[in-house]
Amino acid sequence: MVAREYDETNPLSIEAYSQNLIGKTFADILEQDYNNTLINEDSSDYGISHENKKRKGGLGELIEECFFHYKCNNDSNADFDKAGVELKVTPYKINKNNSISAKERLIITMIDYFEVVHEDFFSSHLWNKCQLILLVYYLYNKSISNRLDYQINYSKLFSPTKEDIKIIKDDYETIISKIKSGKAHELSESDTVYLGAATKSSSSSNRRGQPFSDIPAKPRAFSFKTSYMTYVLNTFIIPNKTTYEPIIKNPDVLSGTSFKEYIISKINSYMGMSDMELCMLFNREYNNNKSQWIDLTYRMLGIKSNQAEEFVKANIVVKAIRIEENMCMKESMSFPAFKFKDLINQDWEDSDLFTYFDETSFLFVIYKKEGNSYILKGSQLWNMPYYDLNNTVYSGWNNVRNTILNGLKFTMSKNKNGSIIISNNLPKKSDNSIVHVRPHAQKSAYLFKDGSIIGNIYRDANELPDGQWMTTQSFWINNSYILSQLNEDFLI
Repeated sequence: MVAREYDETNPLSIEAYSQNLIGKTFADILEQDYNNTLINEDSSDYGISHENKKRKGGLGELIEECFFHYKCNNDSNADFDKAGVELKVTPYKINKNNSISAKERLIITMIDYFEVVHEDFFSSHLWNKCQLILLVYYLYNKSISNRLDYQINYSKLFSPTKEDIKIIKDDYETIISKIKSGKAHELSESDTVYLGAATKSSSSSNRRGQPFSDIPAKPRAFSFKTSYMTYVLNTFIIPNKTTYEPIIKNPDVLSGTSFKEYIISKINSYMGMSDMELCMLFNREYNNNKSQWIDLTYRMLGIKSNQAEEFVKANIVVKAIRIEENMCMKESMSFPAFKFKDLINQDWEDSDLFTYFDETSFLFVIYKKEGNSYILKGSQLWNMPYYDLNNTVYSGWNNVRNTILNGLKFTMSKNKNGSIIISNNLPKKSDNSIVHVRPHAQKSAYLFKDGSIIGNIYRDANELPDGQWMTTQSFWINNSYILSQLNEDFLI
């Protein structure tokens, strides 16, 4: 057996030894460990098998066996059981704007639907795995084809803060409650704040039994959400200039209540006030632009910026909803733009649209028009119901995808002013009760098969599978659907 160069009972010793990883690639670690007796195969074969991107734990196993010199196992104990430390090897990325973010959620441990319903949070397998984690971060670079060439740049111990533990515990209980209700098949990451129930299977059709229902459920694992891990990365691992304001300044305010309940009560304490009165109260200019109602939400929550720490960690998006006197909403709700070629190459459960709704929660802040003002009616936290997402939204997404795959058809006509109007055969708003697509860019742009160009295609369009270019589109939620999801009291 190879002698260990760290004290396996001491978390700080393990962390100090892990600093030797920094600046090295996984290939470097493998090459330096050619005498490791834990590896029962040729090092080149070992490297090939662990480079395989389908082998999800491959890079973590390599660090365990080739650097820390202990055999990988799948039991419920922490990896460094004598020190109570769990090892997690995880990627981060540098975005186009040079910001840094986690590339993916952090999987903690699989959920055994039959066992977890009998566990208390602080005695659970989950808590055993997440109370103290050695986070080893490597830089993901899509231009590097062999992931053994990814470089490790950070290694640090991490424990959730007291404030976060309260919210993580509430998330855990939310997940367990859903399983106990026989709804393990309806679990979604948007059900919770920091801790998610992530799908964990190599096949989208894989299912397993659950204790309180005959309906098979997807295999899932407890995980820290990508948004939460991005916060951890920027705050504890790579402290940078990104600053967030906490809504919860004293964790004692959550005694006897949940984070979600606290948020709603804070905003609803201003119910009945007009937008003009709120602007006066918070010394904000009343300028009647869209950002005004979002800004007021953050002021009601007690922060000055639009960077609420808990919302960043939880991937909660604030949406101000204005209802007119005729009970209609002015606008549908838009979402990020998509590229046509990306859309057609995605499966539903790996698609950008599914991922967005599955991982995002929304804070709806509702105003209703009365005379010349909008009156605050209240707020609610909302996420897309399981059935709506996996049936109606899927159908709308699939129809758009198939239309693009089969080739878009364009029709040109002129209006009364002689301007050219270009129509297409994408599904219309009336074709789906929840979602539709419409242009995301402010100006139209096209490149047709005959080479003719309208507008700025490089700024306002992207390429279709047949080589033509069309104005960039995005998905929108129908305003009628949003209205149907609001608490009835807000519509009175």
